[in-house]
Amino acid sequence: MAQGTGIEWTEATWNPVAGCTPVSPGCLNCYAARMALRLESIAVGACGKYSGTARVVNGRPVFTGRINLDENALELPRRWRRPRLIFVNSMSDLFHEAVPDSYIKRVFDVMNDCAQHTFQVLTKRPERAASLAAELPWPNNVWMGTSVENALYMYRVRTLQCIPAKVRFLSCEPLLGSMRRMVLEGIHWVIVGGESGPGARPMAREWVEGIRDQCLEADVAFFFKQWGGVQKSRTGREIDGRTWDELPV
Repeated sequence: MAQGTGIEWTEATWNPVAGCTPVSPGCLNCYAARMALRLESIAVGACGKYSGTARVVNGRPVFTGRINLDENALELPRRWRRPRLIFVNSMSDLFHEAVPDSYIKRVFDVMNDCAQHTFQVLTKRPERAASLAAELPWPNNVWMGTSVENALYMYRVRTLQCIPAKVRFLSCEPLLGSMRRMVLEGIHWVIVGGESGPGARPMAREWVEGIRDQCLEADVAFFFKQWGGVQKSRTGREIDGRTWDELPV
């Protein structure tokens, strides 16, 4: 479904797909999996059965990651007349291998038809996005991004650079290591954030400052989302007394 959001770098979320499976270390403490389990528990309490999002192991629900295509949510952006900055599939990955090509094209058709909105598509599977790129419309209101949590996944940036989106962006959240030699040619925006919630892994200040400084040198918009931690409200969003809320021009 779609909803307002507390995510600092967007205004709304739209989830025509739900469910996902881990592909790299950034997935370990996925907030979407935690939220899906919570919603599943509420649903089970109401109707007494599981939808497939979770299964029972030793008497407890466990997230399965099963992909669900939400036909009811697919057309929602057409009904919103006020322009919005929309994060696409905050609860999934549009380019997951279990999402049919035909459904991805339908999502892109909706985005292409809704020029009043700006859509932020984020994936950990940019290679599939690149393989389908020639078959998809790429209007100016569709931004394409990939997640890069440490230097081992820098190859995703090179793949993203091959996709003909007007705005290409990186989400370095959760940032799990130093990235000293980022190749930012053709990248327009970088989001950085520390992991939050139960089991949050630490993020070093020098990792954040190193990415910020590279963005400044390359004239790339930099957005610092949070320091994170178990209680992210205590650690805040400031770097040396200021917030970084830049958006791509």
